[in-house]
Amino acid sequence: MNDYRAGRIIEALRSGIPSREVGYCFSSARPGIMREMQDALEHLAENRQSGGRILSGKYGEGKTHLLNTVFNMAQERNMAVSTVTLSKESPLSSLHTLYPKILQNTYLPKQVQPGISVVLEQLSSGHPIVASLLEYCLTRLGVNKLYYVLKAYLGTQDDEEKYLLLGDLEGNFMANTTLRQIYRRIYGEPAIFNVAFAKSRHLQDYFAFLSHLFLLFGYDGWVLLFDEAELIGRLGRKSRLKAYLNMDEFLRPARTEASHCIFAFNASYTPDVIEAKHEHARLDDAQLTEAERERVEATLAEIASATQLLPLNREETMEIVEKICQYHGQAYGWQPNLNVEELLSAVEKHGYLLRTRIRTVVEMLDQLYQYGETDDIRINELSRVTFEEEDASLDAFV
Repeated sequence: MNDYRAGRIIEALRSGIPSREVGYCFSSARPGIMREMQDALEHLAENRQSGGRILSGKYGEGKTHLLNTVFNMAQERNMAVSTVTLSKESPLSSLHTLYPKILQNTYLPKQVQPGISVVLEQLSSGHPIVASLLEYCLTRLGVNKLYYVLKAYLGTQDDEEKYLLLGDLEGNFMANTTLRQIYRRIYGEPAIFNVAFAKSRHLQDYFAFLSHLFLLFGYDGWVLLFDEAELIGRLGRKSRLKAYLNMDEFLRPARTEASHCIFAFNASYTPDVIEAKHEHARLDDAQLTEAERERVEATLAEIASATQLLPLNREETMEIVEKICQYHGQAYGWQPNLNVEELLSAVEKHGYLLRTRIRTVVEMLDQLYQYGETDDIRINELSRVTFEEEDASLDAFV
């Protein structure tokens, strides 16, 4: 009988597209760095101390796979997890553009669908956390706008108003005048902002609000995972500076509670961007305060010294190949009785990247399952086969 879960894993591996299910099944790879991740999440749960780190690795060496594994670890520890791939549409230089993308990809513990509406819709004037949350919005944030948003959301009975207010909390920011009108209609008094809210300057209030909300709802932290951070290098000079400053806010947050952020960079970012574009030297011409310059320099230094994902050693790769054989057999109801070590030796001739090796293993198993042989190997005859340096039969999928 075919195992459909194993089939989904094999399909994901065959396509080369990372998935959280694959990350869960192959979480034993790179035990050293995984222990570091486990320790970081345990520290977050116990001490509520925010922070972050940067990971770096070559294309195809498993950065996204590692982030997916961390996603599963955090969910198992009762943490909210947000995962975003940075891009032109999700730029780190523009927090008000990035914020709704983060919310759309935020997964709360025990929830299948992303989003935070499941907790926001539980809030009512009689909810036990509301008084504490309102006080937090009024006294702990830089701008008191969220106090009026939350209080109006709790007080309105109008479905359209609820929709607008909920949308504001999720990143579809309403105009200050609209909020004033709604608040006055509900409570008969004006909403008096201590500072005029501007989404380009005050978005950190929203991140701080969410982190506090998650703690009040009993979650043990908030993990934010940013993939393909090297795309920051494609931004213009001023936008890159904004991105570095925003990254500093995530890595060393001043107000966000119990959050842990991980940025995954391509290993070439330092030579291709920091060095080639003279990021340090150009700070002399940038219009930055001394404090901002120090933050940018700290971020650049952290990128340059980031933990590198080294290629898996032979023992770790062997373990992955064995699991792939196991899942392939479960997916299609057969027994791939192969010498895994010799299978790995065959695979190693067709590329050194982890992603390439995994896809090659799946392709070989596909051919063995369908035809009983490949151009290289036959079932139970691996020990008698020799391999050429190049094999045209694998060129199409390597």
